[in-house]
Amino acid sequence: MKRLSIAAILTLAVAVLFAAPASAWEPTKPIKIYVGFSPGGGTDIVARTLVAASQEFFPVPLVVVNKPGAGGTIAADFVSKQEGDGYSLLVAGGSESTSVPNHREVSYSLDNFRGVLRNIRARIILVSKAGSDIKTIDDLVKKAKAESGKLAYASSGAGTLYHSTMLLFTKAAGIDMKHVPYKGGSPAMAALLGGHVDITLAAPEEAQAQVEAGQVNLLGLTSTERTDLFPDVPTLKELGYDVYLENQKGIVGPASMPDDVYQYLHDKFKMGMDTKVWQKMAGKLKLETSYLNGPDFKDAMGTMSKTIGDAVKGL
Repeated sequence: MKRLSIAAILTLAVAVLFAAPASAWEPTKPIKIYVGFSPGGGTDIVARTLVAASQEFFPVPLVVVNKPGAGGTIAADFVSKQEGDGYSLLVAGGSESTSVPNHREVSYSLDNFRGVLRNIRARIILVSKAGSDIKTIDDLVKKAKAESGKLAYASSGAGTLYHSTMLLFTKAAGIDMKHVPYKGGSPAMAALLGGHVDITLAAPEEAQAQVEAGQVNLLGLTSTERTDLFPDVPTLKELGYDVYLENQKGIVGPASMPDDVYQYLHDKFKMGMDTKVWQKMAGKLKLETSYLNGPDFKDAMGTMSKTIGDAVKGL
């Protein structure tokens, strides 16, 4: 048998090395998932539910880190400046991604992030207090036109998605209402029930308890289609108002995240979303599962951001 020369052996080894596929990325230390809001809030619940469903597919701990403040922008700013190594992720898609940057200057943009996947969308619904003479969107528009600038609506904070939603609606309806910002959706709902404002906004699942208790009227949704949770509630588009905004939640990382890291994280979190654990917990919490891959999630955030940006121009 003919022996190979040392040079031939080295040449063969190099050829095999370059022909072999690059090794796939796998994490070797805990992955931190930053939430820009306090523990117990909607974004935090989404993060912890996804972690609970996905942890079994990761060889390292998934750690939720709350970094609240400034409408979620403190956490977003922090993650945007981290290495794209897969160890610093952000729950994004809501106010910090699509709304607040259109109201005030922030140190980041969507270009600073790479989407991993979207896991839920949360509809937005306009709500009035039971016993109010505002029982429909038509009632609201008529009353707001008759009492221009006097009716008040609550939001979860200045520049937040709920604030932007009402700006879009009042612009489309040609009405003027007073904005009263609160530090979150719960105090905004409390303000409505206490008679301090005429309208507030909420996710349908957030309003469900008040609906069952007969405390609120559901006026209209800002989605493109109705929700199974309240199938009798019309969309604003159905009623002739060109308004479409939704809250959405998913995972993003710094824009420098390479393809292999993205693919690993996407696949593992998607496996978590496909488990019975996720389905059971999401069902119990009335979270509407709505998967998008990373690029489509980023596009969806961009669409929402542009819609809000166009609406707030000149206001």
